[in-house]
Amino acid sequence: MDAIVKNFPQTTPESSRPTQKEAEDAVRTLLRWAGDDPAREGLLDTPARVAKAYRELFAGYEMDAEDVLGRTFEEVAGYDDMVLVKDIPFFSHCEHHMVPIIGKAHVAYMPEGRVLGLSKIARVVEIYGRRLQTQETMTAQIAKAIDETLRPRGVAIMIEAEHMCMAMRGVQKQGSTTLTTTFTGSFKTEPADQARFMSMVRGR
Repeated sequence: MDAIVKNFPQTTPESSRPTQKEAEDAVRTLLRWAGDDPAREGLLDTPARVAKAYRELFAGYEMDAEDVLGRTFEEVAGYDDMVLVKDIPFFSHCEHHMVPIIGKAHVAYMPEGRVLGLSKIARVVEIYGRRLQTQETMTAQIAKAIDETLRPRGVAIMIEAEHMCMAMRGVQKQGSTTLTTTFTGSFKTEPADQARFMSMVRGR
Protein backbone atom coordinates (compact mmCIF):
# COMPACT_ATOMS: atom_id res chain seq x y z
CA MET A 1 0.00 0.00 0.00
CA ASP A 2 1.36 3.44 -0.90
CA ALA A 3 2.08 5.84 1.93
CA ILE A 4 -0.15 8.90 2.14
CA VAL A 5 1.76 12.09 2.89
CA LYS A 6 -0.27 15.05 4.04
CA ASN A 7 1.11 18.52 3.43
CA PHE A 8 1.22 19.85 6.96
CA PRO A 9 1.95 23.57 7.45
CA GLN A 10 5.70 24.16 7.62
CA THR A 11 5.62 26.57 10.53
CA THR A 12 3.30 28.23 12.99
CA PRO A 13 2.73 31.85 11.90
CA GLU A 14 4.85 34.22 13.99
CA SER A 15 1.71 36.12 14.95
CA SER A 16 0.30 33.06 16.75
CA ARG A 17 3.56 31.61 18.08
CA PRO A 18 3.95 31.90 21.88
CA THR A 19 6.54 34.33 23.17
CA GLN A 20 9.80 33.24 24.77
CA LYS A 21 8.34 34.09 28.18
CA GLU A 22 5.22 32.00 27.53
CA ALA A 23 7.39 29.05 26.50
CA GLU A 24 9.51 29.38 29.64
CA ASP A 25 6.40 29.64 31.82
CA ALA A 26 5.10 26.43 30.25
CA VAL A 27 8.34 24.66 31.19
CA ARG A 28 7.99 25.90 34.78
CA THR A 29 4.47 24.49 34.86
CA LEU A 30 5.73 21.10 33.67
CA LEU A 31 8.49 21.14 36.28
CA ARG A 32 5.92 21.76 39.02
CA TRP A 33 3.64 19.08 37.57
CA ALA A 34 6.53 16.60 37.62
CA GLY A 35 6.96 17.31 41.32
CA ASP A 36 9.98 19.60 41.37
CA ASP A 37 10.45 23.26 42.30
CA PRO A 38 11.39 25.51 39.36
CA ALA A 39 12.57 28.11 41.87
CA ARG A 40 15.37 25.93 43.26
CA GLU A 41 18.91 26.85 42.25
CA GLY A 42 19.53 23.99 39.84
CA LEU A 43 16.37 24.71 37.86
CA LEU A 44 16.44 28.51 37.70
CA ASP A 45 17.85 28.61 34.17
CA THR A 46 16.21 25.40 32.97
CA PRO A 47 13.13 27.02 31.33
CA ALA A 48 15.33 29.27 29.17
CA ARG A 49 17.62 26.37 28.30
CA VAL A 50 14.68 24.14 27.33
CA ALA A 51 13.15 26.84 25.12
CA LYS A 52 16.50 27.34 23.40
CA ALA A 53 16.96 23.58 22.98
CA TYR A 54 13.48 23.24 21.46
CA ARG A 55 14.37 25.86 18.82
CA GLU A 56 17.29 23.65 17.80
CA LEU A 57 15.62 20.25 18.18
CA PHE A 58 12.62 21.31 16.08
CA ALA A 59 14.46 23.53 13.59
CA GLY A 60 12.98 21.47 10.76
CA TYR A 61 9.82 23.55 10.93
CA GLU A 62 11.88 26.55 9.81
CA MET A 63 13.34 24.78 6.75
CA ASP A 64 11.89 23.75 3.40
CA ALA A 65 13.09 20.60 1.66
CA GLU A 66 12.35 22.10 -1.77
CA ASP A 67 14.83 24.91 -1.09
CA VAL A 68 17.52 22.42 -0.06
CA LEU A 69 16.91 20.20 -3.11
CA GLY A 70 16.63 23.08 -5.55
CA ARG A 71 20.17 22.93 -6.93
CA THR A 72 21.04 19.90 -9.06
CA PHE A 73 23.89 18.95 -11.39
CA GLU A 74 23.51 17.79 -14.99
CA GLU A 75 27.17 17.12 -15.81
CA VAL A 76 27.26 13.46 -14.79
CA ALA A 77 29.12 11.98 -17.79
CA GLY A 78 26.17 9.75 -18.60
CA TYR A 79 25.95 8.18 -15.13
CA ASP A 80 22.49 6.69 -14.71
CA ASP A 81 22.87 4.02 -12.03
CA MET A 82 21.86 4.01 -8.39
CA VAL A 83 23.07 6.73 -6.03
CA LEU A 84 22.93 5.56 -2.42
CA VAL A 85 23.76 7.45 0.76
CA LYS A 86 23.48 5.11 3.71
CA ASP A 87 23.82 5.28 7.47
CA ILE A 88 22.70 8.91 7.75
CA PRO A 89 22.23 9.43 11.50
CA PHE A 90 19.25 11.41 12.75
CA PHE A 91 17.49 12.37 15.96
CA SER A 92 13.77 13.02 15.92
CA HIS A 93 10.93 13.15 18.44
CA CYS A 94 7.80 11.05 18.62
CA GLU A 95 4.73 13.20 18.04
CA HIS A 96 2.73 11.13 20.54
CA HIS A 97 5.00 11.43 23.59
CA MET A 98 7.65 13.97 22.51
CA VAL A 99 10.50 11.63 23.43
CA PRO A 100 13.46 10.85 21.13
CA ILE A 101 13.60 8.64 18.08
CA ILE A 102 17.22 7.74 17.33
CA GLY A 103 18.15 6.11 14.07
CA LYS A 104 19.72 6.16 10.65
CA ALA A 105 18.35 6.61 7.17
CA HIS A 106 19.39 5.02 3.88
CA VAL A 107 18.43 7.02 0.79
CA ALA A 108 18.82 6.01 -2.85
CA TYR A 109 17.60 7.25 -6.21
CA MET A 110 17.99 6.41 -9.89
CA PRO A 111 19.06 9.59 -11.72
CA GLU A 112 17.22 10.90 -14.75
CA GLY A 113 19.89 13.21 -16.17
CA ARG A 114 20.37 15.18 -12.94
CA VAL A 115 21.97 14.40 -9.59
CA LEU A 116 21.91 15.99 -6.14
CA GLY A 117 24.84 17.10 -4.05
CA LEU A 118 25.29 14.31 -1.53
CA SER A 119 25.04 16.68 1.43
CA LYS A 120 21.57 17.70 0.22
CA ILE A 121 20.27 14.19 0.87
CA ALA A 122 21.51 14.29 4.45
CA ARG A 123 19.97 17.73 4.86
CA VAL A 124 16.54 16.47 3.80
CA VAL A 125 16.75 13.73 6.43
CA GLU A 126 17.68 16.42 8.95
CA ILE A 127 14.77 18.67 7.99
CA TYR A 128 12.11 16.01 8.49
CA GLY A 129 13.88 14.51 11.49
CA ARG A 130 13.84 17.80 13.37
CA ARG A 131 10.05 17.85 13.61
CA LEU A 132 7.55 15.95 15.71
CA GLN A 133 7.21 12.74 13.76
CA THR A 134 6.12 9.19 13.28
CA GLN A 135 8.74 7.07 11.55
CA GLU A 136 6.28 6.02 8.87
CA THR A 137 5.48 9.63 7.96
CA MET A 138 9.14 10.67 7.96
CA THR A 139 10.02 7.82 5.59
CA ALA A 140 7.31 8.84 3.14
CA GLN A 141 8.11 12.57 3.40
CA ILE A 142 11.76 12.08 2.44
CA ALA A 143 10.80 9.97 -0.56
CA LYS A 144 8.14 12.44 -1.69
CA ALA A 145 10.46 15.45 -1.41
CA ILE A 146 13.19 13.83 -3.52
CA ASP A 147 10.74 12.32 -6.01
CA GLU A 148 8.86 15.57 -6.65
CA THR A 149 11.91 17.84 -6.77
CA LEU A 150 14.47 15.74 -8.66
CA ARG A 151 12.04 13.64 -10.76
CA PRO A 152 14.36 10.60 -10.80
CA ARG A 153 13.47 7.20 -12.22
CA GLY A 154 12.93 5.92 -8.70
CA VAL A 155 13.52 6.59 -5.01
CA ALA A 156 14.17 4.10 -2.20
CA ILE A 157 14.15 4.98 1.50
CA MET A 158 14.84 2.78 4.50
CA ILE A 159 14.83 4.04 8.07
CA GLU A 160 15.95 2.05 11.10
CA ALA A 161 15.31 3.59 14.50
CA GLU A 162 14.87 2.98 18.20
CA HIS A 163 11.92 4.71 19.82
CA MET A 164 12.37 5.94 23.36
CA CYS A 165 8.59 5.82 23.83
CA MET A 166 9.08 2.03 23.83
CA ALA A 167 12.41 1.96 25.66
CA MET A 168 11.82 4.52 28.43
CA ARG A 169 8.10 4.10 29.10
CA GLY A 170 5.20 1.77 28.38
CA VAL A 171 6.53 -1.72 27.56
CA GLN A 172 10.13 -0.56 28.27
CA LYS A 173 11.78 -2.79 25.68
CA GLN A 174 15.29 -1.46 25.13
CA GLY A 175 17.15 -2.24 21.94
CA SER A 176 14.17 -3.00 19.72
CA THR A 177 14.42 -1.44 16.26
CA THR A 178 11.65 -0.31 13.92
CA LEU A 179 12.26 -0.59 10.17
CA THR A 180 10.28 1.30 7.53
CA THR A 181 10.68 1.51 3.75
CA THR A 182 9.22 3.46 0.86
CA PHE A 183 9.84 2.77 -2.85
CA THR A 184 8.83 4.78 -5.91
CA GLY A 185 9.37 4.37 -9.65
CA SER A 186 11.79 1.64 -10.71
CA PHE A 187 12.44 0.60 -7.11
CA LYS A 188 8.75 -0.23 -6.87
CA THR A 189 8.23 -1.80 -10.28
CA GLU A 190 11.56 -3.60 -10.74
CA PRO A 191 12.21 -6.26 -8.08
CA ALA A 192 15.90 -6.39 -9.10
CA ASP A 193 16.40 -2.69 -8.27
CA GLN A 194 14.70 -3.09 -4.93
CA ALA A 195 16.74 -6.21 -4.12
CA ARG A 196 19.99 -4.46 -5.07
CA PHE A 197 19.12 -1.52 -2.83
CA MET A 198 18.47 -3.83 0.11
CA SER A 199 21.68 -5.75 -0.58
CA MET A 200 23.77 -2.58 -0.75
CA VAL A 201 22.27 -1.24 2.47
CA ARG A 202 22.94 -4.52 4.30
CA GLY A 203 26.43 -4.94 2.83
CA ARG A 204 28.11 -2.91 5.54
